[in-house]
Amino acid sequence: MVTLRCTLAALSFLAGAGLAQAQAPKDTLVIGMSQFPSNLHPAIESTVAKVYAMRLGYRPIAGFNDDKKMECFLCTEIPTISNGRAKLVDLPGGKKGMTVRFTLHPKATWGDGTPLTSKDVAFSWALGAKPESGFSRAELFRKITRVETVDAKTFVLHMNKVAYDFADLVDFGLVPAHLEDSVVKGLKSPADYNKNTTYNREPTKAGLWNGPYLATQIQSGAFMVFERNPHWWGQKPHFKRITIKTIENTATLEANLRSGDLDMTSGELGLSIDQGLSMAAEPAAQQKYDFSFPPMLLYERIVMNQDHAALKDKRVRQALLLGIDRETLVKQLVGGKFPVAHTWVNPLEPGFDTNVTKFAFDPSRAKALLEQAGYKPGPGGIRVNAAGQRLSMEYMTTAGNKLRELIQQVLQNQWKQIGVEVVIKNVPARTFFGETLKKHQFSGLGQSAFSSTPESPPVTTLSTEGIPTATNNYGGQNYSHFSNPVMDRLINELQAELDPAKRKLLWTQMQTVFTDELPELPLFFRTDVWVVPKWMTGVLRPGQLPASTYTAETWGAR
Repeated sequence: MVTLRCTLAALSFLAGAGLAQAQAPKDTLVIGMSQFPSNLHPAIESTVAKVYAMRLGYRPIAGFNDDKKMECFLCTEIPTISNGRAKLVDLPGGKKGMTVRFTLHPKATWGDGTPLTSKDVAFSWALGAKPESGFSRAELFRKITRVETVDAKTFVLHMNKVAYDFADLVDFGLVPAHLEDSVVKGLKSPADYNKNTTYNREPTKAGLWNGPYLATQIQSGAFMVFERNPHWWGQKPHFKRITIKTIENTATLEANLRSGDLDMTSGELGLSIDQGLSMAAEPAAQQKYDFSFPPMLLYERIVMNQDHAALKDKRVRQALLLGIDRETLVKQLVGGKFPVAHTWVNPLEPGFDTNVTKFAFDPSRAKALLEQAGYKPGPGGIRVNAAGQRLSMEYMTTAGNKLRELIQQVLQNQWKQIGVEVVIKNVPARTFFGETLKKHQFSGLGQSAFSSTPESPPVTTLSTEGIPTATNNYGGQNYSHFSNPVMDRLINELQAELDPAKRKLLWTQMQTVFTDELPELPLFFRTDVWVVPKWMTGVLRPGQLPASTYTAETWGAR
C-alpha cells in the first residue's frame, strides 16, 4: 500500500510539474522568450520583447501587417490620397501639411468594456506631444498639431508637414483616457509620467488593454500570463491562456523547450540561429516541431559612445569595422543564414542601395587608419596614443544570449589583432535596454538589434531628435548620439516625399552619409528561428512570414 501511495504521489507531482506535457489540454500555451520587457507602456521604450508580449493584448490603430501591407487593427479603412481620407492642405507661409481621417471600429473597446473612442486618440496625442513624457516616437506626435474629434469614432489628424507614412500609426501609443487622465492630472511634471503611469503601477488592470487577451499575472523578469479578453470584439481566440516565460540564457531556453516545459519559443527572441539549425537537423525534433527561418527586418549592430576619446574619430570607427571578418563570422556561426549588413537598410527594402560602400575585412587598412589617428603599437600589442593611453574600450550586450556572447569573443580576438583591446561586460536585457543604452551608461560599445517596419524612416535611430536625453525623458533610440546636419536634412526630406522614386534617391544619399560617418557598426540582418509544435496551427503560414503575436487570435490546435 505504501508503494502504491508513493507511486500515485509521484505521478501527481510529475503532472503538476508540467512534465506530462503530452496529456496537457490544448487550450493553453506556454511560450519561451529570452528577454523580459522593461515596461509595458505602448509608447515608451520600444523593444522587441515588449512588442512581442504586448501585441497579445494591445493593438495599434493601423500599421504594417505580416505581408508588409498597411492594415487596420482598430480602424475601418486605411486612409489614402485616392480614397480621400488623406489630403494635402496649404499652411501659412506657403508650406504644405496634411489631414488624415480615421474611423475607429464601432465595436472596439478597452478590456474593461469601456468604448475605445476618438477621445482616447486626442488624449494620447496631447500626452505624447510633451517631450518630457518620454514617448519613443516623439516626432510623430509633434508633426500632428491637432486631433479633431469629429464624433465618438471618427477623428482627423492635422499634420504640419507632408509625410509619406501618414497612415502608419503603429508607434502612436494609444492609451485609455478613462484611466490615464487622472494620472496625468496628478503629476507635478510630465517627466513624472513614466513612473506613475498605470502601465507601470497596475499593468494587469483590464482597461489598459484592447486586444484579444488581457495581462492577468506578471512577475517581473520571470513570466507574463495573458487570458482571453471577454470584451474583445474580433475573432475569439482558441487559447484561453497564453503564458510567456522569460529565460535569458538561450541554452536553458532550449533545454526547457526540449523537456516540454515550453510549448514553443518566440521567433523574435527565442533560440539563436545555431541552436535552431542544429535542432532542426534532428529526426526526433522534426517529428515534434515545425521549423522556419525567415529573413526579418531585424538589424544587429554595435552602437558606439562617441564620448569615448578614440571613438570620436571616424577613422577609429572605420578601422573597427575593417577589423571584423563578418562574412566568415556569419558563415561559421550561423551557416551563412544572416546576410552581412553594410548599413541599417535591409536588402529586402526598396530603399536599399546595391552600390553602397562596403567595408570588407581588411586588417592592413584598419591598422593604417589607426596609425593615422595617432595610435601606435604598444605593450602587449595594444595600441597607445601620444599620451600613452591604451586603445581600450568596454563591449556590452545582453547577458545570457549565447550567439551574442560568441560574437563578442570572436570580435574581441579579431580587434586584438589590429591593436584594439575590448573588455566584455554584459548585463541582463531589461537593464541593458531599460538603463544602459538609453541613459548612455555604456562607455564604449553596445551590441543590440533594431526591428523596423517596411521603409521606416530612421528618425528615432539616426536623427538628432532621436537622441535620448533627460529633456525628452530618454525617448528615442539614437544610442550613439549621432548628430549630423546632412542626415537630419535628408531624413526630413524623405518623410515629406510622396514619390517612391524620389525617396529612393534620398535613401541612397542617407546610406552614403552613414558609411562615411559610421555612427554604428553594422553586423548583419537577422533570420529569426521559429520552433512551433506540430499540433499548433496558424503561426507558420505557407508562403508568408510567420505571424507575430498580433495574429494570436488565429492560432489554434489540431
